[in-house]
Parts: sequence; C-alpha cells; structure tokens
Amino acid sequence: MTDRDLQDLGIYPLYVPMPFFGAGGSTNAYLIELEQGLLLFDAVVATPPAEAALADAVSRAGRRLADIGRIVLSHGHVDHYGGARGVAERAGQSIPVFAHPDDVAKVAESGWPWKQRKVQYVSYLARLGVPQELATAAVDRIGLTFSLGKRVPRVQTIDAGEVIRAKHLELEVLHLPGHTPGCIALHDRRSGLFLGGDQLLEKVSPNPLIELTLDGADGHFKPLVAHLRSTERMRALGVSLVLPGHGRPFANHRDIIDCQMHLHRERQERICQHLADQPLTGFELSQLLFPKAEVDDLFLAVSEAIAHLEVLEDASTVRRQFGEAGTRFFLS
Repeated sequence: MTDRDLQDLGIYPLYVPMPFFGAGGSTNAYLIELEQGLLLFDAVVATPPAEAALADAVSRAGRRLADIGRIVLSHGHVDHYGGARGVAERAGQSIPVFAHPDDVAKVAESGWPWKQRKVQYVSYLARLGVPQELATAAVDRIGLTFSLGKRVPRVQTIDAGEVIRAKHLELEVLHLPGHTPGCIALHDRRSGLFLGGDQLLEKVSPNPLIELTLDGADGHFKPLVAHLRSTERMRALGVSLVLPGHGRPFANHRDIIDCQMHLHRERQERICQHLADQPLTGFELSQLLFPKAEVDDLFLAVSEAIAHLEVLEDASTVRRQFGEAGTRFFLS
C-alpha cells in the first residue's frame, strides 16, 4: 500500500528525520481525516523539519492547521509528544491532547519533573553496578533529549476499547504496554491498518526501558515481560499494514514478530551462558551483551539487560541477590 493509497483512506503520514540512529528510521506521525476536522496521531518533535512535515501533510489533506481538532499520543516519549504544544500554538487554538493514563505523567507539564528524578536513576544504575561517573553521564544524556519538545499544559486520558470514528475508518484504541506502561495503538479491523507507535518496528526491537516509581523503586513494571505479552496479542490481530512510529509502513507483521521473538530468546540464552560462569551485575551483563555501547547508549544497554533478566526471573531461571557491591544475578 502506497502513501497515495493511505490518503484515499484519509491518512497522511509525516516522516521526520531524527538523530536517534537506533530508532530504525524516521520518526513518524499520522494526520487522520475525521468527519469534522483532523486528528493527529503522535506529534513527533519541536524542530523545523517536523513543522515542515506537518505543514506538508495538512496541505496534502487540503486543510488548514486550525482544522486539527485533537492530538492522540501513542506513548509518552519526547519524540512522539514533543511537538504537541507547538502544534496548538501555531494553530492559534487550544487542541486537546490525549494519552493513556499510565503515560500522562510523562507528557503533562504537571507530571514528574526529570531534574528531581535524575538522582533516583543515577542511584539505581549504581546499584546495578554502573560506576558513579558513568551513571551520572548516562542519565545526563537522557536529559538532553527533553530539548526536543515541551510538555503539554493539560492532558486528557484515552483508554483501551474507545473507538475513534474517522472519515473512512473506525480506529479502536488498544493498550499494549511494554515500551512504556501506557503505549497504545489504533487498529481498524475492516482494513487491517495498525497505527502502532513503537509497539512493532520493522528494523529494530523497541527498547524496554527501566521504569522507576516516584520514590525510585523498581519492579512495579517489567517492560519486556509486558511487551512480550502485548506482542502476542498483536500477533493474533488481522493486520494488513503497520504504520509504525519509526521507519516506513510494512506488512507481514507476524514474520517480523517471530523474528524478534527469536532474537529475544537468543539474547536470554546468551545471558544464561554468561551466568553459568559466574554471578554478574546488570552492568557487567550489559557490557557482555553490548561491548561496543558508548556512554550515549549506556542507559539503553543496561535497560535491555535488566529487561531480559526480569523475563528470566519470571520463568524462575534467574534470581538476584542484593549486596554492597551491587545487585548480582545468579542462575536458579
């Protein structure tokens, strides 16, 4: 299906170049025709290329920026919500922004402040064995990404089971936690179109990122455990075309899912092989899994290692032990 075919269904993609090389391509948003006005699914970032892409999509739809009546966010990462506030400002009106309840705190201006949470994340990485200087540098790199957008003054909630009736589609909201606790997708059962955010990407597997509670505790949300369950749900759906949050649209979602599940199993087997030799910290495992990871990628690498360890813990294959030298993981 070409972009022209998508336009016939009232969908106008925005493909925005991004500096995140690990994302597997552009960062995307989708302008969707409603019976009255337009809906923007994701708002990418607040950069001149993103603004130009949105202006082009609005022009192709034969509409005006002021016709955007609502913005729905797939999840609460800045490369998906960052441009929302600017869209409203340029449209000269208040545009309601919707996110799943579990991600509202990531998007709303009144949500948790990153400057205060930095200390918690540095402390947590240190408990996983990351040297203090490296932990601080890795968390500082995360803070730099927030310059790509602004949080939204007011966020309304949208939840699983709600249906958005577009001009040519009936888009059901699916809650597919994993990449974040509040990841959602939109699915039109009749056409099989699946607007998936970062739930399934063609070239890379979405990062399972460490999620701490407001008091700095871990374990309340296990991203890869949740993602694997969500992916099994997606695999059962009738999907003709995935419109992803990064990269170009693609078909054959089950083939891509099966490939990614195989890679996850391979990575977990490698972890077990490493742990057969000796107990290791999360940081030590991340270095063995990703020996070329630089400081910019350290948080992603450690998050990936811990996420796989949580899957193995759930299967009673691995256990952890807390100690002064850091949390170590053992084969059960």
